[in-house]
Amino acid sequence: MDLIFKALADATRREMLDRLLDQPGLTLGELIAGTEMRRQSASKHVQILEAANLVVTEWQGREKKHFLNPVPIQEITRRWVDKYSETRAEAVLNLRQVLEVRSST
Repeated sequence: MDLIFKALADATRREMLDRLLDQPGLTLGELIAGTEMRRQSASKHVQILEAANLVVTEWQGREKKHFLNPVPIQEITRRWVDKYSETRAEAVLNLRQVLEVRSST
């Protein structure tokens, strides 16, 4: 998970993931189109995303296409977000029960 958190810690890489979510299968050139990023910098960012398994690539002819792999993000959600959300939801339900009991008396 450390590689995933490292990859997600950078705003540029998060923006790349957002672009791949909106437009799966972008080439490196398409991924950085409209930005001031150079191919070499973009390539390093993509390597970090690949190492974290957040991006998978597929060769289609001469083009290397990039795709978002949402599984690691889902694993983080399950491990860190859902667990704490469940606790909060349970606290809200308990509070509701207490308030209902008080209002009925």
